[in-house]
Amino acid sequence: MRIDRRFMLKGLLGAACSVAAHPLTTTVTLAQGASLGEKRLVIVILRGALDGLDAVRPLGDPLLSAYRPKLSAGAAAQDLDGFFALAPPLGGLMPLWKAGELGFVHATSTPYRDKRSHFAGQDLLEAGTGMDVPVDAVRDGWLNRMLQAVPGLAAETAYAVGREALPLLEGAAPAQSWAPEIQLQISAQNRLLLEHIYHDDALFRDSADQALTLAEELAGRSGPAAGNEDMQLAGIPPSPSGPKEFAGLDRLIDFATGRLQGDTRIAAFSLSGWDTHRNQAVAIAKPYAQLERTILRLRTRLGNVWGNTVVLAMTEFGRTARENGTGGTDHGTAGVMVMAGGAARGGRIHGKWPGLDEAALYDRRDLMPTSDVREWAAWTMRGLYGFDRNLLEGSIFPGLDMGTDRRIIL
Repeated sequence: MRIDRRFMLKGLLGAACSVAAHPLTTTVTLAQGASLGEKRLVIVILRGALDGLDAVRPLGDPLLSAYRPKLSAGAAAQDLDGFFALAPPLGGLMPLWKAGELGFVHATSTPYRDKRSHFAGQDLLEAGTGMDVPVDAVRDGWLNRMLQAVPGLAAETAYAVGREALPLLEGAAPAQSWAPEIQLQISAQNRLLLEHIYHDDALFRDSADQALTLAEELAGRSGPAAGNEDMQLAGIPPSPSGPKEFAGLDRLIDFATGRLQGDTRIAAFSLSGWDTHRNQAVAIAKPYAQLERTILRLRTRLGNVWGNTVVLAMTEFGRTARENGTGGTDHGTAGVMVMAGGAARGGRIHGKWPGLDEAALYDRRDLMPTSDVREWAAWTMRGLYGFDRNLLEGSIFPGLDMGTDRRIIL
């Protein structure tokens, strides 16, 4: 049975907005080809809208504490450049910053505006197009278009924690996929609620019942032993021991880095949980821990290859400048892109800072975008692989104006 991604996300939307970052959508996509040389690129999609004003805090702007009295309290952020500071839960990344292996792009966004839907925002991010092209009309992702445009490249979705490849990879270029067993856990009370909501909608009612029944069947014959067996059959070695809460993430990263040490040159996957409408200080702790561990483990497991690697972590949109009444933030516009790796020009904040004056905010509520996420991805690919600018602006990111050289690759 095929579980439709959009159905699962929309069907559970009433229970929690953050299911737009559900693990059913998490995959690892790999690409290889002699024309890519020795450089590696890792794309990490942060599903749910990372709060860039929290991750990289503009403490030099006095309005931040006025907008966020609760979120500004607590442990002190770690200074980056005298104006910006790193969120305390990401403090483990400071050695990379000091070594010039970590940087950030602030006040950046996709062309997506105003509607603030996770589904449309993520679709546009992975399609790599502008608002002039309807998202529903785009049938491929920007990574797949790269595979089609550059001779000699091949790709596969080699390890999917879920049922489908990242939309980044969807398109005409051939790809293969494998999915392990998954567990979709839901309480009896919530199942009754879903049955009640869907009672008069035959399509959703029957599909939801089938999905939940399948999940229960899988849970009945899964568990640590079954999961290890599935991964061994797929060629994924067991990960070294580590904190239990990171076991699945470690296996994913270890498999991807194992391939990146071989012929693979590009890997892409996603991390979820960034939708923090309530009690953000607590809710964002786990996603921060996963992001920090992802970058640090990539560095450790890649070894000497790290020097030829760039990691780009991007999200569908940012969050509001002001905290809300429940100690969280709502869907916004501009945010932060994370850049790491030995081949990245780190130790600096890239991009133009617009300020937090109310008149400078987008719609007087959000951080104003001063750059396009696609520009940074395009200049990264040009710097790593020498792709022609016409190829990047015409085929991979159609309609993009890359502007001047961002000089973000060493």
